[in-house]
Amino acid sequence: MKLYNIILLALVMINLVLANPIKNKSTNNESANNESSNNSANDTTSNTSDMNQYEIEHINTLDKYLAECTVLLRRNGDFPIGKKNKKIYLYGNGVRKTIKGGTGSGDVNSRSFDTIEQAFTKAGYEILTKDYLDEYDKIYEEAQTEFNNNLWKNSSGNFFAMMGAIMPEPDYDIPYEKEGDVAVFVLSRVSGEGSDRKPIKGDVYLTDTERKMVLDLAKGFKKFMLVLNTGGPVDLSGLEDVKNILVLSQLGVNTSKTLVDIIAGDKYPSGKLATTWTKYEDYPTNENFGDNDDTDYKEGVYVGYRYFDSVNADVMYPFGFGLGYTDFEFDVKSAKLVGEKFEVSVSVKNIGKFKGKEVLELYLSKPGTTIDEPYQILVNFAKTKELKPNKKQTLKLSFKLSDFASYDEKTATYILDKGKYVVRVGNSSRNTKPCGIIKVASKINVRKVANKLGKPEFKDFVPETKRKQEKLNGVKEFTLKTSSIKQETIDYDKKYEISEEVKALSNEEKAKLVIGAYKDGNESVIGNASITAAGAAGETARVADLKPVVMADGPAGLRLSKDYYIDESGAHGIGGYGQTETPKDVEILHQYTTAIPIGTAIAQSWNRKFAELCGDIVGSEMEIFKIQLWLAPALNIHRSILCGRNFEYYSEDPFISGAFASSITQGVQKHNNTYVTIKHFAANNQETNRYFSSSNASERALREIYLKGFEIAVKEANPKAIMTSYNLINGIHTSESKELTSDILRNEFGFDGIVMTDWVIKMGGNNKYSGPIATNVVKATGDIYMPGSKSDYENILESLDDGDLSVEELEISASRIYNLAKELEI
Repeated sequence: MKLYNIILLALVMINLVLANPIKNKSTNNESANNESSNNSANDTTSNTSDMNQYEIEHINTLDKYLAECTVLLRRNGDFPIGKKNKKIYLYGNGVRKTIKGGTGSGDVNSRSFDTIEQAFTKAGYEILTKDYLDEYDKIYEEAQTEFNNNLWKNSSGNFFAMMGAIMPEPDYDIPYEKEGDVAVFVLSRVSGEGSDRKPIKGDVYLTDTERKMVLDLAKGFKKFMLVLNTGGPVDLSGLEDVKNILVLSQLGVNTSKTLVDIIAGDKYPSGKLATTWTKYEDYPTNENFGDNDDTDYKEGVYVGYRYFDSVNADVMYPFGFGLGYTDFEFDVKSAKLVGEKFEVSVSVKNIGKFKGKEVLELYLSKPGTTIDEPYQILVNFAKTKELKPNKKQTLKLSFKLSDFASYDEKTATYILDKGKYVVRVGNSSRNTKPCGIIKVASKINVRKVANKLGKPEFKDFVPETKRKQEKLNGVKEFTLKTSSIKQETIDYDKKYEISEEVKALSNEEKAKLVIGAYKDGNESVIGNASITAAGAAGETARVADLKPVVMADGPAGLRLSKDYYIDESGAHGIGGYGQTETPKDVEILHQYTTAIPIGTAIAQSWNRKFAELCGDIVGSEMEIFKIQLWLAPALNIHRSILCGRNFEYYSEDPFISGAFASSITQGVQKHNNTYVTIKHFAANNQETNRYFSSSNASERALREIYLKGFEIAVKEANPKAIMTSYNLINGIHTSESKELTSDILRNEFGFDGIVMTDWVIKMGGNNKYSGPIATNVVKATGDIYMPGSKSDYENILESLDDGDLSVEELEISASRIYNLAKELEI
């Protein structure tokens, strides 16, 4: 889901989103007079006495956990520095241009946001680099102005062509101190909806200036840390002399305070990578990324660590890796197999000198008897409580074998192959020890389905590298009883109920139910179509005295307009592209929500309790602002580190993605009439020409990698709604695919909620594939076409008249929208 209402600001001002300070109620004239003083990064703080109680409570809740989202990649014992040293050298673009989250629909309008410089100042530190920071600001502003002018010129003023465009970090020549006591270099990168990242200096790669400064500071300062305020990996090759590296990530409203706490030692990092970090050239998906028409997923199931571990490639920082300020050791205590459920008990001990938390990860290696298999896949994980030095805790991890069956395309069956399944436990994908072997005497058919998603014109990659041989002497073996797994056969004949109330409506009313409540002009297109809640993305039509179902964006919190006014037609946000001019002398009102960490950062916590708390915060604010559907969480796969929206997504691993989407869903939906919309279903892994690009992938890769997280979330957390993606899969738009929406999602996964499109707009251009049509979406059992337009409404009625769409098909979709609206009235 995109929010074009930030296009002008987000593109022309580099998409660096820093919230404005609170403004008291005012008239439009007064607001305009004050606006010029509220846009600088140096004017972003506000007094907590101005805050609502829910804001304070939510920020304090987050503050307890945010350090768990940070990942320490290297350490030499110089940090933390303690509380006595209050002088510090701060360098890098992230000191004053700190990023709390990415751009587009993932941005959230919190009341205020401190930069890293401000957070250190508030904590009583003396910043010794003011001159450097002032000079950097001047250079940055000049570079940004030039970038904006060129962007506008080269795109001929086309906002859609500019959407998400990010200026690469500029090189510069500013004097800086090369020796001293304590220095921190904060490297920031931002990306967002509409554009993908680029493998160039200033984006994936460090600039020459950044590299030189980092190496100089690492050499000359007694204590030095490189901090990465990024939404995804950057290439850290060539920085071997840097002994302390922290992935701060983008943590929402308290990003900067968290860094101060970690540097001082009030908090400690305990996160693990949810995506492999290595040299850019190492990633296998680079050559298959970003084609305008067709992107071929030739790597098949070998995505992320599944590839690196299978070919035994040397990587810089493997999946699941992360250090703390202390060290741990783990020891397998026992393992057992009950039915098909394997369980292992592992003792974890803090053997260092600082308190901390550790994560244990459970992996499964399949035999690969009849179909090739990755070396290992993640099947569960657990995190300890805080452990002081010499303290220990026993963790229990378990999984069911059938939940991780492989998909055999030849028989259209999920299978457990004959052979030995090796279970491993460790604290990264590269540091594990075997803890059990499960023997399967003969192939087991777990679930019989049908191939539904088409076939690409290529064969999936299969590694030539032989499996690593390991010693399994002394590892306990178990034999699976075939009878413990009952074979399931899917019937694709699910009957959909039609509401009697819907049958009584006119065809025009039925058509309105399946088309979003559109406005004339740009506002519907830009994700600001609601008149019930200012800045909400959209809502359902007001039909038959039904109240609208109001939808607001995410996934880093609840996205609403900070400033708005109300007139006889409803609530109107102020200040975004496409929003109408604000009338004079109206009362300007304000609303503030809490920016939670980006999806990748939440996953890096490896703490599902924290994820549920994030959902709880969002659900609470949905109740306050009367939002029924949150257009999040987003759980697409980190197929390539270049995807501009990876920061919204959790991981390169489908189990992590499904687990964290489930926990956040449970947190949101525990509140009254607040529900999630998990997205983007499915294979939405690039922003380049996202409306018309086909993700071409094998049925196996789609089912095991790109649909698996959605399946987990649906079965575990029962989300109320799902949003389809813009892209096509093997030449068919996801929103128009009955095989994807009805057969797989509704029949195989058991989903019984609402399916909506992403915010579809009519666009021209020379594209291989055409855009989706409202009628086709309804025929595919999609329920609502968003944001909707008059032409979409007319398309439904015309299709009824000429027989392309049956009344029954329309009534089935209309019934689900009608029933949801009635449910929310209770």
